Amino acid sequence: MHGSPHIVSDVMTHTVAAIGRSATFKEIVRMMHDWKVSALPVLEGEGRVVGVVSEADLLPKEEFRDSDPDRHTQLRRLSDLAKAGAVTAGELMTSPALTVQADTTLAQAARTLARAKVKRLPVVDGLGMLQGIVSRADLLKVFLRDDEDIAEEVRREVVSYLFPAPASAVRVAVREGVVRLGGRMRDTSLVPVAARLIRAVEGVVDVEFDLSEHASEAAGGSLQ
Repeated sequence: MHGSPHIVSDVMTHTVAAIGRSATFKEIVRMMHDWKVSALPVLEGEGRVVGVVSEADLLPKEEFRDSDPDRHTQLRRLSDLAKAGAVTAGELMTSPALTVQADTTLAQAARTLARAKVKRLPVVDGLGMLQGIVSRADLLKVFLRDDEDIAEEVRREVVSYLFPAPASAVRVAVREGVVRLGGRMRDTSLVPVAARLIRAVEGVVDVEFDLSEHASEAAGGSLQ
């Protein structure tokens, strides 16, 4: 690692609210309210994650509380109707739980969250034991990184390899996470490669290139 978080263990929350299979509906709602979370891991044994109960699992009880769904709705919403009658975490939970491990990269965790359309994921070890929780907000922490830290990593990990001095003289500036490269570049065909590598640096919002100086120097050289 280059001074910035790249894996889930760097940003995850270690203190996690969790429940057992026998937790009642009201206990679940109360814990969600007290901890200000929208989902809770369900544990068994010494802490193995067996499922997750979310607000979406709880809402059918209110939705169908005073309704008498027709046959079509019953067939189409069978799972929701079952949850409307559930009273414990074991009956309400989504299982198996979607989880990640602590050494999962932040990019992989972000893709998992996006594809599953969930707000947080339990973090487990190789045996499925709960280690923490990672949320969308946790993954966004990388964008709080200081601009100069980003600039230093770009210089060290990208520019020094692709555009080494003295043949190149590339300047790196970062403002609000946007990286801007300018100056003289020995091989401008490497610009797309540089852009891809820089975007992989944690905390980078975007990449810009100022090739005007390089172009004017090249033009001046061609006239000599």
